[in-house]
Amino acid sequence: MLSQLLRFLISGALVTILGVAVYALVAVALRWHPQLGNLLAYLVAMATGYVMHSRWSFRDHGQRTKGTAVRFVVVSLISLGLNSLWIALVTGPLGLGPEWPILPMLFVTPAVTFLLNRHWVFG
Repeated sequence: MLSQLLRFLISGALVTILGVAVYALVAVALRWHPQLGNLLAYLVAMATGYVMHSRWSFRDHGQRTKGTAVRFVVVSLISLGLNSLWIALVTGPLGLGPEWPILPMLFVTPAVTFLLNRHWVFG
């Protein structure tokens, strides 16, 4: 499990950084609606993440089936939902700028997706 965790941390960090970069470009730099930035980041991260996690992070953990792809999409939708929640909470009731949801996007969402990917998607 330690080698899986390390591979997930590396590939997950790359996918997370890519997603946050897309979000930051759209929501912070271009000042478009933060949820649009989140959606675009999700689409980029989901496609990149499936390839990286299925071929490298969890390559020796479980068998790949059509169900694996479906479960991965479900986890990706959970990730989208979590990041949407951070954006709504932080930019709404807390009244902070669109850069603040990046913190839970970097730390909370990846932890949740690792556990779901390891135990449900690729398990």
